[in-house]
Amino acid sequence: MADHNKMCLTKIITTLAVKNEEVQNFVYQLQQTLKNVEDNSERALGDLEVEYSSLYNILDELKENMVTKIKQERASKTYELQNQLTVCTKALESSEELLEFANQTLDHTDTDGFNQAAKQIKDSVTMAPAFRLSLKAKASDNMSHLMVDFSQEQKILRSLKFLPVPSIPEIDTPECLVADNCVTMVWRMPEEDSKIDHYVLEYRKTNHEGAPRLKEEHPWMVREGIKEMEFTLSGLRFDTQFINFRVKACNKAVAGEFSETVTLETNAFNFSLDASTAHQNLKVEDLKVEWDASGGKVQEIKVRGKENRSRTASPAHSPASIIQSPKRMPSARSSRDRFTAESYTVLGDTLIDGGQHYWEVVFEKDSKAFLVGVAYRTLGKFDQLGKTNASWCLHLNNWLQVSFTAKHNNKAKVLDISVPDRVGVYCNYSEGHLAFYNAKTKQLIHSFRTKFTQPVLPAFMVWCGSFIVQTGLQVPNAVKSLQKRNSGTSSSNASLT
Repeated sequence: MADHNKMCLTKIITTLAVKNEEVQNFVYQLQQTLKNVEDNSERALGDLEVEYSSLYNILDELKENMVTKIKQERASKTYELQNQLTVCTKALESSEELLEFANQTLDHTDTDGFNQAAKQIKDSVTMAPAFRLSLKAKASDNMSHLMVDFSQEQKILRSLKFLPVPSIPEIDTPECLVADNCVTMVWRMPEEDSKIDHYVLEYRKTNHEGAPRLKEEHPWMVREGIKEMEFTLSGLRFDTQFINFRVKACNKAVAGEFSETVTLETNAFNFSLDASTAHQNLKVEDLKVEWDASGGKVQEIKVRGKENRSRTASPAHSPASIIQSPKRMPSARSSRDRFTAESYTVLGDTLIDGGQHYWEVVFEKDSKAFLVGVAYRTLGKFDQLGKTNASWCLHLNNWLQVSFTAKHNNKAKVLDISVPDRVGVYCNYSEGHLAFYNAKTKQLIHSFRTKFTQPVLPAFMVWCGSFIVQTGLQVPNAVKSLQKRNSGTSSSNASLT
């Protein structure tokens, strides 16, 4: 009985302790909320004081400018009228003196003196200032053009209020554009809002076409400070099938809610390098490959170590199986059948069996040899690219003599063109078209016309050098335009196809 009561009491104590912790946490939250109310109120009051001070300063500045304008107008008119008044006063004094002299002359009895005085008066009247004056004021007393009426402004001032939360933007999906690994987003506001300061655009890569899920593999990426209702994201790598987009409006005080999420399709050719096909002297790290003279010896030591460990390894510790993506094929070769001898080759892991695809590669231009193109999976382990009918490629050779050629089936065509820093590879499997471009200028380097008899793989070969592959690229519009332009013309490289 005592044990039972002790157990019950223990449970009660545990329950009380949990509840006590919950109440303590809630009390802390309340205290923190009270503190935040005080802090936020002080900040709001400070901001309000700043805004009103700004208004006062603007009004004081405007008033000062207007007062100055009135005073300048008054001073200008006063100066003109005062000068005119002075001239007129002097003219009047002169005229009064002449009038008095004329009246006195009438009283003369001496004929000669009268005639002489009359002539003098006549000459004086002709030259009198009063007869050369303009009796029109040089300035008016009208100041009505400097009157003010602030009734409309007063209405605006009386309408001052706290900033409202911005409305939710609406993404205009038909106006959005996906091209050249760029996405242009366009949105609009349900109603005009002059208080909006900027917009925030967020995007997230996904492989799911439906509604956004709570948990996604990729995080939201943010672009802030957008001033217009349109924004272009450029230089994207389309390594997923779709991208989610959402946008919100912000004024200087608060941000509104995000718009409904819009999902845009971002189709592009993605592949990795199949390290199991790589020559032992090639060091493959993701999409980067480097020629390593000691690679064969290091690989031999690793293989021996694996063989020794395999004698005691249990099935529970064996490597896990790899689930391939729908387009990715199982390894083109087993580890014992990788490229060897002087075929320093590595293949991509994704077969091309239809459609149009594009990828780019950056390579060391001082590599002793570098080749890029496509090949069948059946390419022999001793075969170098371009030496058989199972591969097509560009070949940069810096050994013994420098050459830049297009190769297929052991035939080569010298290319009279400078070697670019980055090569773009375009493959239209259905039409049997393989083309190489200067990736920066989109200038055509060389093209093959053929009929592929089996799926092909991206293929690369390097000796004493390195290269980096860029995937997740759409076929550039410039390349599409060139393909359409040249679709009706025959290839000048028919001897290599």
